[in-house]
Amino acid sequence: MKIGVPKEIKVHEYRVGLTPPSAAELVAAGHAVFVETGAGLGIDFDDASYVAAGATILSDASAVFQASDMIVKVKEPQPQEIALLKQHHTLFTYLHLAADKPQALGLMASGATCIAYETVTASNHSLPLLKPMSEVAGRMSVQVGAHYLEKEQGGRGILLGGVPGVAPAKVVILGAGVAGLNAAQMAVGLRADVTVFDISTDRLADLDAQFGSAIKTAYAARGAIAAAVAEAHLVIGAVLVPGASAPKLVTREMLQTMKRGAVLVDIAIDQGGCFETSHPTTHADPIFVEEGILHYCVANMPGAVARTSAFALNNATLPFALKIANLGAERAMALDAHLAAGLNVAGGAIRHRAVAEALDLPFQA
Repeated sequence: MKIGVPKEIKVHEYRVGLTPPSAAELVAAGHAVFVETGAGLGIDFDDASYVAAGATILSDASAVFQASDMIVKVKEPQPQEIALLKQHHTLFTYLHLAADKPQALGLMASGATCIAYETVTASNHSLPLLKPMSEVAGRMSVQVGAHYLEKEQGGRGILLGGVPGVAPAKVVILGAGVAGLNAAQMAVGLRADVTVFDISTDRLADLDAQFGSAIKTAYAARGAIAAAVAEAHLVIGAVLVPGASAPKLVTREMLQTMKRGAVLVDIAIDQGGCFETSHPTTHADPIFVEEGILHYCVANMPGAVARTSAFALNNATLPFALKIANLGAERAMALDAHLAAGLNVAGGAIRHRAVAEALDLPFQA
C-alpha cells in the first residue's frame, strides 16, 4: 500500500503521523511511505531521517495525497486537506467529528473512508488510540492550571501545593477516566487538595483504592459539582462519551459563584467541551476570561509536548496502520471489530452512530 504523511498544519501542531521508526516498520512490511518535506521537523526529525527509514520525500501535501492510498495524520484534516481527499483514500487520524459538523460534511463529500483514532476500541472496552493523548493531556492539565493560577498570568496567585502554614489549592477533576486519573496523579504529586468526580461508582472505588486518603472522590451529581466548583481554584474537565459531544457539567451560573482568578482547563474541548462557557483556543492564544475565570481550552494540548506525544501516539497507532496497510481498510475492519469501531465516515455517509446523533445526521450501518 502507498501511505502518505502530510505535514500537520493546525496552529502550533508539531506532531507527525509517522515517526521515522514507524515509517521503517511499514517499509519493511513491503509498503511505500511518502512524507511531505519538513513533516518531522517539529519533533527534530529532518527529511534525511525519513529517507534513511526508506520513505520518499515529496514537495507538498498535494503531492503526498496524490501519491497515496492511505493518509496517516495526527489532527483532523483542515479544509485545504479535505479538498485533497478522494474516494480511494483511507484517512487514519483523530477526527472528533461530534463537535465539527463542517468537517463531517466535507469528509462525506470526499467519499473517502475515514477511521478516527478516538473511537477505535479494545477488548476491555477502552480506547487504545485515545489513551496516550489522554495521558498527556491529563498530566499537562495540572501543569498549565498551576501556571495560569500565577498572578502574573491573570490567575488568583495560588501555589498549587501551598506551603507549611498555608493551605494548598483546591483542585476539582471532572471524570475519572484516563485523563482524569493522570490529572489526579500530577495534582497529588504537587500536594494539592484533590477531589475527583465521576458517575461510575466502580471507577471511584478504583481511585479510592489507588490513592487512599490522598484524594477525595464524589459522585457527579449536579449539586455536588456546583458546591465543589464554588470552592475550587482549578477545575479540570476530563469527561468523555466516545464519539459523542461532551456533557456540559459546569454552567455559567456556577462560574459566577467561583473565586475570581480561578482556572478551568477543558480537556474535553475536542468533543465540544464540558463547560458551558468553553470554546476552542490554540497554543498561540490559549486563554480567555469569562465571569472572572480563566479558561484554557486548547484543542490540541498534547501538541505542546510534540516529541513525547508523537512517540506515544505512534506506539499505539502503528499496529493498526500496519493492519490496514497489509489487508486494506475494508478487510482489516471486517476481521477486527475494534478497528471497525473507528470507522466514522465512508461512502459519503456517517458510519458511527454516536457521531451521527451528535451531528443530527443520518447514520448508515
